[in-house]
Amino acid sequence: MKRTVKEQARGFRTKDGAGVSLVRVLGRETTKEFDPILMLDSFDSTDPDDYTAGFPIHPHRGIETISYVYRGKMVHKDSLGNEDAISDGEVQWMNSGSGILHEEQVPAADRLLGVQLWLNLPAKDKMSKPSYHSIKRDEIKEIEIDGGKLRLLSGSYEGHEGYKSQFLPLDYYDIHLDKEREFTIKMDKDASVMLFTLLGDVYVGDELVKEKTAVKLTEGDYVDIKSTEKGTQVLYIKSKALNEPVAWAGPIVMNTQEEIREAFADLKTNTFIREKMSY
Repeated sequence: MKRTVKEQARGFRTKDGAGVSLVRVLGRETTKEFDPILMLDSFDSTDPDDYTAGFPIHPHRGIETISYVYRGKMVHKDSLGNEDAISDGEVQWMNSGSGILHEEQVPAADRLLGVQLWLNLPAKDKMSKPSYHSIKRDEIKEIEIDGGKLRLLSGSYEGHEGYKSQFLPLDYYDIHLDKEREFTIKMDKDASVMLFTLLGDVYVGDELVKEKTAVKLTEGDYVDIKSTEKGTQVLYIKSKALNEPVAWAGPIVMNTQEEIREAFADLKTNTFIREKMSY
């Protein structure tokens, strides 16, 4: 059965961190429909003043953050002692688990273009051991497809294997289509699937989706996407809906308000970090 557009979300411009200008495409209002994706922030600027203030040290618990920098650079540092940088076409993947402190600095570049996802953790894994992993260019397969290419950021595609998510399954593709080309993606009928138009407009089935729009798809086992006369770059994200309660307070996402209160109490009493503090 063919998948079609169930819901579109364009979000709103806001500032986060120390004043980074971004578009919050997905957030609290879309949590249920886009489950397990909690948040999607879109970055696209040629003005360094929009983003070089960065994201100073802050906590997370109960989620995974996945940053894809298609253009530009992002520098990461965390309480596990990790210090790392990603640049054009690379990914950083952090499991906050039971608790982590981290900061992200964004140096000036000709253009900053990318997204950050918040992927919810299953209730049973929210207090798992935190970790950090970067996926560099030489680890990302670029697969030729009819009319373009597919960058396999994580998961699998047609027998090709990429980075494997530790908790929820996540097929994450960066699909580039030349002008007026059509591409079909097959998937499990009951998977939770969304698209994000990073650059250019695209037809999903017969419906036109404008640039910088998130789309939740109906159920089905395939979807047709077609580029316009200008070509397109589309992010494809497939996972498994959790259908669990969400309690969300700032950078912490748990399942109950009691767990939220515990997290903030831990922050006040300096017991938030369960792993050795190296920051």
